[in-house]
Order: sequence, then structure tokens, then C-alpha cells
Amino acid sequence: MTTTTTARQFINGELVGSKRESSSISPADGSALGCYADADEEQARQAVAAARAAFADTDWSRDRRLRHQVLNGIADAIERRTDELVSLLARENGKVLGEAGFELSLTVPKLRYYAALALSESGRAAEVSPGLHMSSVPEAIGVAGVIVPWNSPVVLAVRSFAPALAAGCTAVVKLPGQTGLVNGLLHEILSEVAGLPAGVLNSLTESGDEVARFLVSSKDIDVLSYTGSTRVGRQIMADAAMTLKRLSLELGGKTPMIVFDDADLDVVVPVLTKAVTTFSGQFCMTGSRVIAQAGIAGQLRERLSKSLGAVNVGPGDDPASDMGPMIDAENARRVDALVSAAAEYATVLVRGGLADPDTAFYHPSLLEVDDPTTPIVQEEVFGPVATFEVFESEADAVRLANVTEYGLAASIWSRDIDRPRRVGRQLRAGTVWTNTWALVADQFEEGGFGQSGLGRLNGLRGLEEFQEYKTYAQIVG
Repeated sequence: MTTTTTARQFINGELVGSKRESSSISPADGSALGCYADADEEQARQAVAAARAAFADTDWSRDRRLRHQVLNGIADAIERRTDELVSLLARENGKVLGEAGFELSLTVPKLRYYAALALSESGRAAEVSPGLHMSSVPEAIGVAGVIVPWNSPVVLAVRSFAPALAAGCTAVVKLPGQTGLVNGLLHEILSEVAGLPAGVLNSLTESGDEVARFLVSSKDIDVLSYTGSTRVGRQIMADAAMTLKRLSLELGGKTPMIVFDDADLDVVVPVLTKAVTTFSGQFCMTGSRVIAQAGIAGQLRERLSKSLGAVNVGPGDDPASDMGPMIDAENARRVDALVSAAAEYATVLVRGGLADPDTAFYHPSLLEVDDPTTPIVQEEVFGPVATFEVFESEADAVRLANVTEYGLAASIWSRDIDRPRRVGRQLRAGTVWTNTWALVADQFEEGGFGQSGLGRLNGLRGLEEFQEYKTYAQIVG
């Protein structure tokens, strides 16, 4: 299916084109799906100016009820067109239909959660000594910039702009060119939201990085929320230093999946398989490190190898597919080269690889390693590839789990009721799951330790990323 209408930008309440257009390419077969308006720095300036004017000249930052109504209105609008977004995500992004549906299922509740917080958050007040009254109240920090990756563009855009809007900020969102048609549909949906003031929420698609660089460097952007690689996150931090803007960075990960001898392998194996293959492994929380206790390592090695080898890789919109293509053939070849290099020092348990070097279809791979300092363990692959490591004791498991620079998430598998908390306390990870994986809730924060980022998203802290606190003091005679 090819679209004939160019997907547009959403700036100052209007759907607009750009000076240039780019083609959206199917990761399944390389065909052109349609065209999207491709933004540049000039349009970024227009969007930031619109957001700055909306923040300065309207009641948005002070009108909680309006923010509540608009966020619920966005949720309603997305809900009405969820099926369209799911179908387009599967074709353009490559994820299978169930995963596209999962992404959208997270989006609407997140908007409604922050709509509620827009009404309910408050400050503190006290008479600290006779006659001295003091209060601290949160205020919107200003204009928020949001830079979104291509692996889950809808929910990751909402995860940042929903708390920003709830806090009273206005926002400029930069969406990726790889999902230009999905972005255009989202922009169309936003343009239909009743009551959304012009300039409060602006969103642009670009294939390059002009818009992103401008958001990072602009003195009119007060806070920036970025989701993506650690390498780019470091560069953003350096470039943002000149303006000292607030940063929220959710970066890379190497999630250890720690499986103890007493784990139920009938439950473990299917979840570990999904942890490697969900979004074709293009996920910051991909379960890319399987760490197995010696007593069950043999069984787990055999069963997981068989399960990964049986994964059916096909087009995202084919109901028979267990895993879709990677985002493009170039990334599939990149991952294949990493696996080939690792095969020189690791034991290859499952050598998936490329079905065809000119396509984006990449079958899952599993490699056993003895040395946790090797590149395949230390570096984020961002593809359906996992390593297999064996440990003896809890202390050994903790040592292996903490060996990388990353600390986004970890998973512990055991039927011992005390062990997960005992081990979890020692893990350098922002989220620790017990007998599950990739479970998130809007009310609870997520984010990373170490090189996995700064700040937190979701929960109350997600709102606070977009606020400053102001303290008032008054002497009452």
C-alpha cells in the first residue's frame, strides 16, 4: 500500500509542508510507501518561536483544567484512529502487528495519567516560624524540546510531551524520518484535537539532524528530552552545555536476564525469546544478556537455542510473522558484521543472520561467551542478538550483571521469594523485574544508571523533569 498524499508537519496549529520531501521506504521489501515533508532548521525556528509565543502570551502554563482537557482530547483522538496507526507502524517501522498494537496500548493511558496529574499535583506551604510564611510551588520550566527515535515513535513521543504539557510547558517534537508516514498521521490526529491552542504542541519530521541540533543549541529551548543511543546522548550533553538547559536522557542498555537454578524454564524460555526478538531487538531494554546459573545452564542453552531458531521472520503486517524486519538493510548488515566478529571468540549457539544481504530480515543469533569484557557483551547491538553466560553464585551473577557501563534494566528469574530483592539491591539498574520482562506502568518511573542516561520518565518524576520550583516567603505582622 502506497500513500499518495505527502505527510505534513504540525506547526503553530497548522498542517504544513516543507521545502523538501523524502520517501518512506518499506523495511520489508525496500519499496517506497509514500512521501513525507522533511523539515529543516528554518522550520525548527518557526516551531520554537510558536512554542515560545504560546508559553509567554497565553494562559496555558497557568490553566490546569485546559491542560487536563487537551491531554484527554489527544488521548481520545489517538484512540479513535488506533487501528490506522497500528497498521501503518507495522508497514513502515517493521514491527509485527501485535507489537505495534502493544505500542499504541501504552499511549492512551499515558496521556490520561498526565491529564490527571495536571489537576492533582501541588506544592508545599508552612509557617516556618511565628509570622514567617513560606511556600514552594512548581512552575513550568518553559519550552520543551523532544527528540524521538524510530523504534517506537508514537509512545516515546507521548512519553515525553505528555508530562511536558501537563506541567504547563509548550513543546517542539522532532520525529524520525524512518517513520515519516506514521508521524504525518499523528500530526493529522493532533490537528483535529479541539481546544489545543496554536503553538502549544508542534511536531516535525526530519531525515537528518538539523532540527535536532537546533533544539539542542537553541536558547529558547529550556528543557530537552531525548531517547536514543548513549553516543548521541553524550554529544547532546556537550552541545547543551552552552545554554545549561535541563536534560532528560534515556540512552542505551544491555539488559541482563539472570536465571537461577530454581527458575521455571517453561515460563522463562518464551519470555527470553520475546526479550531478544521484540521490535527485532531494536529496543533499549532488549534482553541481550542471558546469564544462567550452572545447574540449569545446559537445559536453558538447549531450549532457548531451539526457540530462537524457530522464530518466523517476515513482514510486520503478516499475521504469521513472529518477528519483523529490522528498520533497514544497512542496519541488518551492521548487526551481521558484529555477530561475525564475535564468532571469532564466542561459541555460536544460534547463527541467524541475513536471509538476503539486500533485505532487512535478520534471524536471531545467540552466542556463548566466557569473557564478559568482550565487545559483544559490552556494546549495545540494537538487533536480535543475545549472549549466553554461566554463573555459579549470587555474587557471581551480580558481578556479571554489573560488568557493563549500562544500567537501564535487569530481570531476575527465581522461585525464591527473597532472592530477587536481595540480588536486585545490588544491581546497577533503574528497573529490576522479577519473573517477567519489559513490564512498565505509567505511575512508576523508568530510566537508567551509569551510561544509560539522566533523569526519569513516567511517574511523578516524569512531570518534575519539566518543572522548576519557586519559593515564596512573606512576613505577616
